[in-house]
Amino acid sequence: MREEPPLMCEEPLEMLEADLMFAGPEHYASEFGKVYDNSLPINNDVKQNSSVIKTYNFNKMPVTYTWSNLNVYYTLKNNNVWNQFFNKRNEICYQKHILKNVSGIAYPGELLVIMGSSGAGKTTLLDALTYQHKTEVVMSGNITINGKRVNSSMLTSQMAYVQQHDLFIGTLTVKEHLIFQALVRMDKKIPYYQRIQRVNEIISELALINCQNTVIGIPGRLKGISGGEMKRLSFASEVLTDPPLMLCDEPTSGLDSCVAHQVITVLKNLADKGKTIITTMHQPSTELFNMFNKILLIAEGRVAFMGTSEEAYTFFKSIGALCPNNYNPADFFIQLLAIIPGKENICKYTVNTVCDKYENSDTGIQISFKIKRINAFENDTHQKNICVLNKKLRYKVNWFQQFRAVLWRSWISVIKEPILIKVRLLQTIMVSILIGIIYLNQKLDQDGVMNINGALFIFLTNMTFQNVFAVINVFCSELPIFLREHRNGIYRVDVYFLCKTIAEAPIFIAVPIIFTIITYPMIGLYPNIQHFLATTGIMILVANVSTSFGYFISCISKDISMALSIGPPIIIPFLLFGGFFLNTASVPLYFKWFSYLSWFRYGNEALLINQWSDVDMIACTKINVTCPKSGLMVLQTLNFKKDYFWLDICALLLLIIIFRIIAFLALLSKTLRKRKII
Repeated sequence: MREEPPLMCEEPLEMLEADLMFAGPEHYASEFGKVYDNSLPINNDVKQNSSVIKTYNFNKMPVTYTWSNLNVYYTLKNNNVWNQFFNKRNEICYQKHILKNVSGIAYPGELLVIMGSSGAGKTTLLDALTYQHKTEVVMSGNITINGKRVNSSMLTSQMAYVQQHDLFIGTLTVKEHLIFQALVRMDKKIPYYQRIQRVNEIISELALINCQNTVIGIPGRLKGISGGEMKRLSFASEVLTDPPLMLCDEPTSGLDSCVAHQVITVLKNLADKGKTIITTMHQPSTELFNMFNKILLIAEGRVAFMGTSEEAYTFFKSIGALCPNNYNPADFFIQLLAIIPGKENICKYTVNTVCDKYENSDTGIQISFKIKRINAFENDTHQKNICVLNKKLRYKVNWFQQFRAVLWRSWISVIKEPILIKVRLLQTIMVSILIGIIYLNQKLDQDGVMNINGALFIFLTNMTFQNVFAVINVFCSELPIFLREHRNGIYRVDVYFLCKTIAEAPIFIAVPIIFTIITYPMIGLYPNIQHFLATTGIMILVANVSTSFGYFISCISKDISMALSIGPPIIIPFLLFGGFFLNTASVPLYFKWFSYLSWFRYGNEALLINQWSDVDMIACTKINVTCPKSGLMVLQTLNFKKDYFWLDICALLLLIIIFRIIAFLALLSKTLRKRKII
């Protein structure tokens, strides 16, 4: 695999050209200079910075991508509780052989299209070529770039992968999305203005000028760009760094014929610039089929043919399957290799016959020979004369550059989200006014004590449920986007988690302040500015503890439905230990440990201490009724102590930290998915 060498390493251009001639087709050796011409626009000032230019240009080394003897198995293990309890190895109860000795080669400057019927193994092959296969999948085989065997982390620096489903932050505009991609995916030595220049260039090349200031959109919520523009935006995101290798999964899926033609034209133009393009396609039209440089037909997990369209006509004609005139060749090949319900045995026999004949044909033997010849390049003796390639870091920019870019994007998505800003503020104002009217002007008597205590506990309940359900979908709704971007080496997990929480922090500080400003004077709580500020501070802490707990629920959940299902049942026990429904002295011994995790308990105790610690006298208006004479008696009745105020504040701060650390670890665990490769 070609990686970026140390800057002190000076490799002769003649040697590089010789490598290219060996790795790729002979005609492409003359195109070597064109690849270097496709770099970012560089003015005279930038030309003086030779390290930037050299680092960036070397990434444009043409790529010959080969894969040989790929086998993919889907395994299902018996994960029963009995085996887990006794720490037994889970036995494989089901295994399916999906890909069977699949080999192929993709050259620079060519558009290779993988075709086949549904279930033939197209997507599985593309997942294997990009190391995106699932944990249940076991893969074996050899994948190389220019004769050098690669793994997933090495491939990330040279590859762009456009997946079938477009995933974006819908509140961003097209240009904002591309600016973010340029900030985190281009080399850290490239200056900011040059990144913006590259963004403008890509917008022009992929015909996104008319929609560059249009929001991407959220289906069903926010109207945005069209399907074709969204697909071109996916290409734009991947080609910003000008990667030499590009793989696409069903790029024309769901698009009409006109938009599909535009998409394939974009891929064809990228291939003409020297990139190695591999894509899957289900059912291309005749016009699209004629645009392909090479095709790879796959059926029942085996290679049925690989080569140019002319070679395909010749091969299938030689085995007695001549494509009729005025018939779409893609449809003919796919139907010939499809498994028709009710005719499984006949169809499988036909598929096996075609695959066997291809393996023994001149085309199949020639491709196998080329793959072996290129792979032999890895151990060739003249490699000793080439300087040692340095290891590329997984991330293109450092931690602080990632933090700045992700925080910028997170903040934009927050301020553009109407539900999080307008609806939250309106909800806070309405609820606070309602609570203020219900508990309006409470007096310091035995009835007022009970009402004020209830009002303060409603403060906690409202802050908890309002903030938990405001963030309970934050991470699980963006989980597919986060996982895709993280696995592509765009940013670290801690950067994403910190930026998401910091960007949303202002709203979770403003909401409790607005709530307290409205309800505090309406209810008639202790009339002192210090007590008011203390109440506001406690409400901010409680709001952020509940927000942290909401992050935790969001991070452990697979989707929004799961988060909404497990959220309330987990909150209820914390609510019961808050000291309002159950006296703190009555908590069973075996639940004591759980009560220490209840922010209701600490928040309620702190609010009541702040309210009653300085009240010297409470009126007793009812005869023959025991009533507290002072605020300290109210606290004593509830088993709260005045000296515990700052301990409660520290406990709330500690809970914020604990819940956020657990939430981060839960999010981190979702990125540690191991894939088995043999």
